[in-house]
Amino acid sequence: MRATILRRGRLVVDSLPDPVPGPGQVLVRTLACGICGTDLHVLTDGPHMMEQFRRAGSSRSLDFDQDIVLGHEFCCEIVDYGPESSRPFKTGTRVTCLPVGIGLSSTRTGGLGELMVLDTDKLLEVKNGLRADCAALTEPMAVGLHAVAKANLAADDLPLVIGCGPVGLAVIAALKVAGAQSIVAADFSPARRNLARIMGAEFVVDPANHSPFREWQDRALESGGSMVPGNLLVEGKATRPSLIFECAGVPGVLQSILEGAAVGARIVMVGACARTDVYEPMIGTLKEVTIQFAVSYTAQEFAATLHFLCEGTIDVSRMITAKVGAEGVAAAIEELANPVHQVKVVVEPWR
Repeated sequence: MRATILRRGRLVVDSLPDPVPGPGQVLVRTLACGICGTDLHVLTDGPHMMEQFRRAGSSRSLDFDQDIVLGHEFCCEIVDYGPESSRPFKTGTRVTCLPVGIGLSSTRTGGLGELMVLDTDKLLEVKNGLRADCAALTEPMAVGLHAVAKANLAADDLPLVIGCGPVGLAVIAALKVAGAQSIVAADFSPARRNLARIMGAEFVVDPANHSPFREWQDRALESGGSMVPGNLLVEGKATRPSLIFECAGVPGVLQSILEGAAVGARIVMVGACARTDVYEPMIGTLKEVTIQFAVSYTAQEFAATLHFLCEGTIDVSRMITAKVGAEGVAAAIEELANPVHQVKVVVEPWR
């Protein structure tokens, strides 16, 4: 099979032996695979990121001396089952799968290859004619659903989303599904701000020209917010309960949020910054903010996200800003590393 391979720090297109399914497994052909921010981290600072995984207690590891086929956001079709495997779906059925051990592995190929081996008990059918490229976005959209679940959204929360790349857009979509109103979103990219509106943000801000936190405070006052007590050291601000989602994953953003946030704000860290960051805890202490880190999703949240996509409750078609074949992956990743126009690039390895 052909695949885009991470080989000794470089992406190359080459042939690999076709994977063979074992008991409880299924061979699938990749139809579409999204490029994730995690893929960029693996390429630019993979050993450091995996060392953080190790120190966090994760069993995932990557051997960078081996060929690695990335890709954990995918839609595929069933080719054949391994021996002694259950056959929940017919050959040719389009499926996705909870990507446990897929796409961040030195032993199992991910969606940037033409073929993969998946576990049959993790398969989910793609229904209602949902396009393969849209179905591939089940994984990143599930991250947003999980983040909103971690936030314990309340009816009077006024959400602010910092960063409108795929993670931020996923959070906005999940907030709308959960019934949130008056969502404020901020991003430097005009294209991403436009998509934030499409996904459900009522107010969008260019941080280069206007403070997202001032915009949030204006919306809080406009929607019936009142002056709330601060504490003995910091005055209160006009506010509804402040819920801020950090979706940029860039060093320095948490510090700016601590400085701009209202007293008592809840901050959900979704951007997964893989580089070392520095912030001043005292500012958060004085404001008595709460910080919740969020990553990944549960099996139930993944299945629920696919259901929302198949039913049209969440429409991700406008998020896909480019499609490439195997030879276009390296250039696409360079564009995504400094995004201006691109949001989500989908790879079709069979091209």
